Amino acid sequence: MSLIKQLWLTILALLLLAFGGSLVIGLTGSRHYMQQSVAMKDADNANALALTLTQLDKDPETLGQLMAAQSETGRYRLIELRDPQGEVIARHVSDETVVGAPRWFIALVRFEAPPAQAVVQYGGGQHGTLTVATLHDYAYRSLWRSTLALLGWFILVTGLIGLALGAWVVGTVHRPLRAVVAQANDIGDWRFTTSPEPRARELKEVVRAMNQLSNAVREILGRESQRLDVLRQRLQHDAVSGVLNREAFLGQLRGVLESSGHLATGSLALVRLARLGEVSERLGSAVTDELLRALGQELDQLGKVNGSGIAGRLGGGDFALLVPGQVEPDALGRELALRLNALRRQEERVALGLPSALIAYSQEDRPGDLLASLDGALAAAESRGDLAQLIAEGAKRLPLFHSHTEWRQALQDALQAGIYLGRFPVLDAQGKLLHLECPARLRLKGEWRPASVFLPWISRLGLDSALDMAVARETLKEIARHGKPLGINLSPASVHNARFVLDLRNLIDSHREHAAKLWLEVPEAVVMHDLESFRSLCRELRPFGCRLGLEHVGREFRRISDLQDLGLGFLKIDASLVKGVEQSPEQQTILRGMGTLCHSIGILAIAEGVDSPQEAALLYELGVDGVTGPGVRQHDRPV
Repeated sequence: MSLIKQLWLTILALLLLAFGGSLVIGLTGSRHYMQQSVAMKDADNANALALTLTQLDKDPETLGQLMAAQSETGRYRLIELRDPQGEVIARHVSDETVVGAPRWFIALVRFEAPPAQAVVQYGGGQHGTLTVATLHDYAYRSLWRSTLALLGWFILVTGLIGLALGAWVVGTVHRPLRAVVAQANDIGDWRFTTSPEPRARELKEVVRAMNQLSNAVREILGRESQRLDVLRQRLQHDAVSGVLNREAFLGQLRGVLESSGHLATGSLALVRLARLGEVSERLGSAVTDELLRALGQELDQLGKVNGSGIAGRLGGGDFALLVPGQVEPDALGRELALRLNALRRQEERVALGLPSALIAYSQEDRPGDLLASLDGALAAAESRGDLAQLIAEGAKRLPLFHSHTEWRQALQDALQAGIYLGRFPVLDAQGKLLHLECPARLRLKGEWRPASVFLPWISRLGLDSALDMAVARETLKEIARHGKPLGINLSPASVHNARFVLDLRNLIDSHREHAAKLWLEVPEAVVMHDLESFRSLCRELRPFGCRLGLEHVGREFRRISDLQDLGLGFLKIDASLVKGVEQSPEQQTILRGMGTLCHSIGILAIAEGVDSPQEAALLYELGVDGVTGPGVRQHDRPV
């Protein structure tokens, strides 16, 4: 039996005990009082009647008539006159019928008052003994009414007030108990939340201990994630400028070009601090390093302003900026020119040369070709002036449609016609399927096109939520048909859209039986830029048992302690931390630490971009729970 039920039963038992005690005491006292009153009344009536009979003639007929009249007017149950030898001289008896009180009550409280007696004198001697007993019906009625009044008072006043106080007492215990139970369940689910301390001392001590546990775990996660981030920074970042080094940046570039989501298209920029040797000679190495750091920070900030942009130093004075998404080179170039001009004006001791070149990229491009085109354009820009900027021409591609109107109509028709889901397995260490990644395909101009073709236009036209809802609907249908766990991506715009979150919740609610096999993932950068929207998404979908996670995790892993209360199911570690892991002990240390940290809060660690079975085997040894990428195959992949 629950503690709350025990409290309620205790309160009810106390109230009933109080009522029962009050009723017994009140009823007993009233019965004793009325019984005494009846006895005194009988005694007074007997003495008064005996005195009257003493003054009359002792004619039996006269005495009988007087006693009969007294019996009819005085409501007597018995009037009897006996001579000294005990013989009855006159006797009148009346049946007692009580109206206004139930029989069971009369039997329960029946009076035990004996009849009163008085002596009737005659001359100087005793004529007889008079016995008088009045009817008790009025006493029973009075006692029954007082009992009903006591019961009504208890129910209306004592009962209601007692129950109200009981509800308040139970509430003061129940609310903190529910908070404690919820916190215990959260800890059991590896969500280390905290709760306000209740007033009750015993519960306060329990909540305080659990809060200390949660805070301790959060501090441990924070310290460990910070330590891993320091290692990652040392491995992937340039010591002077603070942005990614050449190897890490090229790894990111290869990763976005191999992806099938919104990262697969965007803009790439190349900026050069010209005449680096001359600048260093005139300003000194320390000031030159400050200039390189300032340039790296400007590019990094520009990338963050435009979403999940990535800045890197390719060597010397050459910097690169990768901005995935729907940002066009022209728009990005204008923002870049403003920042470079402001940086140039800050240094008055020497005329800085900051030429730049930009190019649009897509999934079909190769990193070497993009960088070669940019390098040629940058050399041409450098020859034209210190702040010259050129837009390089990429590979010639025939556009599917030529206007916003055509794209909008085509995309809406494709969404209406239906979506095809790709299949890419995510396997655990035993080769078992964790889930299938399902990137969307749309039928445009008679062919199924990958996401990299239409996602920029989906974002440009504000159709992100419509696409994600269509994908989620088709995914749940596929789960119902084949029973396989499937994973889909949610776009940044959808996560920020409260209406979409509500519609997605209603959709999953209507497919509750399949929700446990639905895996939903969003990019790490989206969560870090708008954590509250992601919290709202987690709160809405948590009751259905579907898995929520982050993809492309790496740069913001230090903030994992901020996510430990969300109930995340998995993290997908970015391919830039996975590529070349066999030759890099530093990467192995980072991945081992990330896996351990994920396991400490009940999150699966999945590696992205795995190229070979040997790489997968090493990752499993490092503690990774699953792998996905071009080198991951499953023999029983569904059609």
